[in-house]
Amino acid sequence: MTSRARATRARTTVTVSWPEANARRVARQHLDSPARGASPADVVGAMLGAHAQVLSAAELSVGLRGRGLTRTDVRTALWTGRSLVKTFGPRGTVHLLPAVDLPLWTGALSAVPTGPNPFPKDARMSPEQVEAVVAAIGEALTGAELTVDELSDEVVARTGPWAGDLVMPGFQTMWPRWRQVLHLAGHRGALAYAPNRGRRATYTNPGCTPLPGAEAQAALVERYLYAYGPATPAHFARWLAAPKRWADRLFASLAASGAIEEVAFEEAGAAWVVAGDTDFPADPVRGVRLLPYFDAFAIASQPRERLFPGRAFERALGGGQAGNYPVLLVDGTVAGVWHQRRSGKRIAVTVEPLEPLPAPRLRALEDEVERVGAVLEGKAELTVGAVSVGPHA
Repeated sequence: MTSRARATRARTTVTVSWPEANARRVARQHLDSPARGASPADVVGAMLGAHAQVLSAAELSVGLRGRGLTRTDVRTALWTGRSLVKTFGPRGTVHLLPAVDLPLWTGALSAVPTGPNPFPKDARMSPEQVEAVVAAIGEALTGAELTVDELSDEVVARTGPWAGDLVMPGFQTMWPRWRQVLHLAGHRGALAYAPNRGRRATYTNPGCTPLPGAEAQAALVERYLYAYGPATPAHFARWLAAPKRWADRLFASLAASGAIEEVAFEEAGAAWVVAGDTDFPADPVRGVRLLPYFDAFAIASQPRERLFPGRAFERALGGGQAGNYPVLLVDGTVAGVWHQRRSGKRIAVTVEPLEPLPAPRLRALEDEVERVGAVLEGKAELTVGAVSVGPHA
């Protein structure tokens, strides 16, 4: 690099503070003000997926970000309009994703390198067996909606008895061998959730053709940085549960191509944003918000110590893992936890602030609880006090 180039870079490097970064993330997540006219798919796209292991939490995450959206709107988009897809997303966990973005997500996630095989040696599958099972899943689910037991019968019939060996520890039982690649089939675009049959989950083939891996991963990095930047490769790797060295190489490649640019970001030091995306709000975040279990904002925003300051780091994180508690946001940072219990239309909401809330904040909290009730199509009643349930209760 020439001295002139170094000087140009030095002059143009942007310094970003935590309040600036947090304010922009809050705005782009529609947490400052619910988006007018946004569809559930629009909202989920802005979030980069809504964690949906507990579907009611995903419904609330989405509904709180769109003006007038309810859980029925989310369910309609998922099961009737099909603008949303329920499948395996970041970290191999169940997410709602926009159907239009499924080729991008599957292309990116299926190309993320995996770590060491976590299963005992006698439970593992060879690469050839993995490919056979994924193909069998895709074939069995094409034009069908099957429970996991029905899918298991089809996979074993198409591959061989070895796929059905009960070698996978499950919930107080043992699962067949093939189940270890269920999430991989989702990442390959061969499997997604279909509507429940009674209380039982079913699966189908969404008919998705993944984008090429390199193209999809570059696009995913840019979307991640737009939503949650500035961020480092380590932040991105943590969000995806991917190897940090792989993320380092990916960011270096995108920086060399000019797709992303470096900024100085407080404790993180060198961090990255989409090239040219260096405008940040001058005003800090104001307001009170309630976020449900595993909300995308609480999980993806880094550094986590700044989003969960002081006592919040101990009270609102489960062993350092975000998402295990629904959180109270005050002025954009975690300031407490909360819990809801539903009985018919009545929703009892208990909020535990870490510090006493002044009267204006209490009134804002009451308004937010009313919004929770509207999204969940019930009548929410607020109690300010200790939350006695444990994480992920």
